[in-house]
Amino acid sequence: MEKNLTTGSVFKNIIFFSLPYLLSYLLQTLYGMADLFIIGQFNGVAQITAVSIGSQVMHMLTVMIVGLAMGSTVTIGKAVGAKNSSYALAAIGNTAALFMGLSAAATLLLLLFVKPIVSVMSTPAEAVSGTVTYLMICFIGIPFITAYNIISSIFRGLGDSKSPMYFIAISCIANIALDYLFIGGFHMGPAGAALGTTLSQTISVIVSILVIRRPKTGLNLKKAHFKPQSAIMGQILKIGTPVALQDGFIQIAFIIITIIANRRGLDDAAAVGIVEKVIGILILLPSTMLSTVSALSAQNIGAGKQERADQTLWYAISIAVGFSLTIATAIQFTSEPVIALFTEDPGVIRLGGQYLRGYVWDCVFLGIHFSFCGYFCACGMSGISFLHNVLSIILVRVPGAYLASRYFTDTLYPMGLAAPAGSLLSVIICVAAFIWIKRRRSRL
Repeated sequence: MEKNLTTGSVFKNIIFFSLPYLLSYLLQTLYGMADLFIIGQFNGVAQITAVSIGSQVMHMLTVMIVGLAMGSTVTIGKAVGAKNSSYALAAIGNTAALFMGLSAAATLLLLLFVKPIVSVMSTPAEAVSGTVTYLMICFIGIPFITAYNIISSIFRGLGDSKSPMYFIAISCIANIALDYLFIGGFHMGPAGAALGTTLSQTISVIVSILVIRRPKTGLNLKKAHFKPQSAIMGQILKIGTPVALQDGFIQIAFIIITIIANRRGLDDAAAVGIVEKVIGILILLPSTMLSTVSALSAQNIGAGKQERADQTLWYAISIAVGFSLTIATAIQFTSEPVIALFTEDPGVIRLGGQYLRGYVWDCVFLGIHFSFCGYFCACGMSGISFLHNVLSIILVRVPGAYLASRYFTDTLYPMGLAAPAGSLLSVIICVAAFIWIKRRRSRL
């Protein structure tokens, strides 16, 4: 099961590792996309808004879980690179124990506060009931969302990015089929979208557990490996917590921007919700580079090959920026037709097109600072990623969106530009931090 990523062509390792990862992200993004697309075929703007707001909350929770699991990927990856199998197995067992406890507590807490969460989102009155129902069903499925993501983080730490792709493919197919059944067949609206997502996640977890238990995986896990070890859990949390917090703050910034849009009216809210889904697809490759750099660099650092870790970073940045520049340019001419895939409402299409044309430039800068984030995580310095993202949000993203909404009431285009402006600040901080790390290393 373990795959050595510390030898051979760095570029080829990135490509072969990242492609299954990219497909996994694409399929996972299709969850929310499928919900939004199918609900739009059978229901009106209020139901679309309910699902878009509810799925945004769920996306925030999911990315925080993934961010925390980054600690497991890096910890396992370094153990694999150092050829320390016993430590890798202990890290896998402690990951399972840690995350299952956290998911149970999170489920209970979120169910108790579902209505306040919907209220904080400034959900339009027409969409409140649907959003509450959507979130309650999804919150019940949090243990399954957590289980899928930690299993995926374990496989990726071992150098295997293909197995998680197969798991999510099964889940995605199930989700689309169940969405059509519950939303189109049974006319369950947002409840049907949430139920389809939760059940499909359950199917994915069952399949992944059956696979990981097979003897040929080589994971000879024993009861002792699941015994909590403070050193291992501490290492996982030291790396993963700043990443989870930074991802959480980023999503909170998105939610604040959604709240700003919600207060402008139902059409603006629906437009912003749809664009967030589109951007979710467009940033898949930059997001893949973050995870790829963290996994590959962790193994190389564990093996004492720092130069290969640095090469991984620069290759990833080049790939992400080249892709994002191409996409951002194309979107300038196709934004409204893209929005029209999700709704026939002319007002939503017009506003969504404006917002997307500005927002899409964020993908270029994300490709740079996401790659740096993966590198900092592999180096055990994920606090740098937390710092630049928080500064970006506080100083640029949120105030920029607020001011644009206030002074440009007839268009969403200036609001869209707030995101790339914030990411530009992140890039500047990341470059400065990297130069500092290199100079510090040269003095040792």
